Amino acid sequence: MSRIRGRDTRPELLVRKGLHALGFRYRLHDKRLPGRPDLVFPRFGAVILVNGCFWHGHDCHLFRLPATRRGFWQQKIESNRVRDARNLRLLEDAGWRVLVVWECALKGKERLPVELVISRISEWLTGGGESCEVRGSLQ
Repeated sequence: MSRIRGRDTRPELLVRKGLHALGFRYRLHDKRLPGRPDLVFPRFGAVILVNGCFWHGHDCHLFRLPATRRGFWQQKIESNRVRDARNLRLLEDAGWRVLVVWECALKGKERLPVELVISRISEWLTGGGESCEVRGSLQ
C-alpha cells in the first residue's frame, strides 16, 4: 500500500492537463480546505475531487471488495466514505461548489472520452451550477 499515490494519479493528471489547456488556472491540494481538494478554483468558488473508485467505495464496475482481509477493507472503505461525506459537507458549508470526478469516467469499460469529461467540467466551472459528479457512461 505504500506505493499507492494520493495525488498526481493518472485520472487527476488527465483532468489537470485538459483544464490547463483550456486556460483554467487552479491551486493543487490546498491544505487550508477540508480534505485537501485535488483542484481549487478560487475565481469560480469551486473545487474538484478526482476520486478513485476502489478507495472511495464507488458503486461501479471498478470497485470490488478484496477476497482477503474482507473485514479490514470494509472498515477502511467505509471510513473513507464517512470522511468524504464530512469533507463535502464542510466545503459546501464554507460556500464552495464541489465536483467529484470518478475514476470510472476516465478508465475502464464504461469510460467517457476524455474530451467529453473535460468539456463537462469546463461547463460546470463557468456555468455556476451546483455541486455534482461525473461518472462512467453506463451508470
